Amino acid sequence: MRVIRADVLGLCFGVRDALAIMKRVDRPDEVTIHGELVHNPTVQDQLERRGFRSTGESARDVLAETPVVLITAHGVSDRERARLEQAGKRLIDTTCPLVVRAHRAALTLRDEGYHVLIIGRKGHVEVLGIAEDLPSVAVVESENDVVQYPYQRLGIVCQTTTPERLVKSVRRAIELRNPGAEIRFIDTVCLPTKDHQRALERLLGQVEAMVVVGGRNSNNTKELVALCREREVPALHIETASELDPSWFETYETVGLTAGTSTLDSTIEEVEHALKQIDQPLRSHA
Repeated sequence: MRVIRADVLGLCFGVRDALAIMKRVDRPDEVTIHGELVHNPTVQDQLERRGFRSTGESARDVLAETPVVLITAHGVSDRERARLEQAGKRLIDTTCPLVVRAHRAALTLRDEGYHVLIIGRKGHVEVLGIAEDLPSVAVVESENDVVQYPYQRLGIVCQTTTPERLVKSVRRAIELRNPGAEIRFIDTVCLPTKDHQRALERLLGQVEAMVVVGGRNSNNTKELVALCREREVPALHIETASELDPSWFETYETVGLTAGTSTLDSTIEEVEHALKQIDQPLRSHA
């Protein structure tokens, strides 16, 4: 069995920067992470062992007991940031700069009088952080969510990890169902997401199956899996090498490997090594 790595995979610069900030925190016991730093259980376990506290993603309205609150790479709304500061909390901010760019784009559209449409996952923390500062907003997950809106000006931004093909189909649906509206689109899909998706597309034609490594609640990782299945290439989504099942690979001679933007380099190396170990008994059995 041959294993081919995608030419772009794993950690993006935003996650690397967030992890670097965490390493510089000298009193983790005084810090509560406002949600999950990144959607990666391995990283979460490492931070917990260091002594960081965390607030569940669905319970971020609960005020932390620690004097310091750490804003995750997914960011928060200006309204939430003000709430924390008014409560006397000191903030450590690890928001990805490309998430900040998406926030600013949405606020620009708001200030110019547009009804803002966010292409992204409803309930995702990044999307919530953008939407909470907008008085006129709707979240659109797919073209099936698009309706004729009762507004003359529609502004569109994207969750940073939205696939380009989804953005294209949703934009087309918005235009078709709102022919009389003025529509302004600001592309806020981040370049690392585009690069990961494009690298996977280049790889899919060379392999019979894919292994996708990343957190199960990581949006960009789930979108990599979705792209595989959309192209009818079997995909195994795992978080760690321990989840690999040798029997899954028995019929494949060439397997691809990719990973989401919050997957550690060490995890990818462990998975690749484990795949190569699986290969030997299958060859001898054949």
